Amino acid sequence: MSARRLLIIEDDAVFARTLARSFERRGYQVRAITDPEELDAAAAELKPDHAVVDLRLGHASGLTCVERLHAIDPAMRIVVLTGFASIATAVEAVKLGATNYLSKPANSDDIEAAFQASGEGDASVELVAHPTSLRTLEWEHIHQTLADCGFNVSEAARRLGMHRRTLARKLGKRHL
Repeated sequence: MSARRLLIIEDDAVFARTLARSFERRGYQVRAITDPEELDAAAAELKPDHAVVDLRLGHASGLTCVERLHAIDPAMRIVVLTGFASIATAVEAVKLGATNYLSKPANSDDIEAAFQASGEGDASVELVAHPTSLRTLEWEHIHQTLADCGFNVSEAARRLGMHRRTLARKLGKRHL
């Protein structure tokens, strides 16, 4: 067995395969799964010491996977990837055992650097203001409302005060 074993939990099968191939070239033994229900069997088989977990796995939360992986091995280096970054989910991911939290798009170099990070904070990080666009703020509000409704589009549309078709069109544009 390779010294480094990586479990990838990502619902986008194409991205998972691409990431798996990239890490295999780096010397990792890799197993990629697209369904969180496969987690326990995959972890038992591979015995990973590294994991990449997508925050949003269809209608499931990657945070539950982070919690389960941390329970299996508290020393496991877990990186959460998300296209829906927020402070709240970053804090929860770290509390549940994630080593790092990266916004998509992230490549294998970014992920490997996150694995190798010491786990200690860096007080010398430059504090740069990155103003959030109105479009991004709208999307984050829509996604949070969707999550609060258990991804029920009709209920989310009602809470957002918009027609269900309008919300569905907005979601289709963001490839939810």
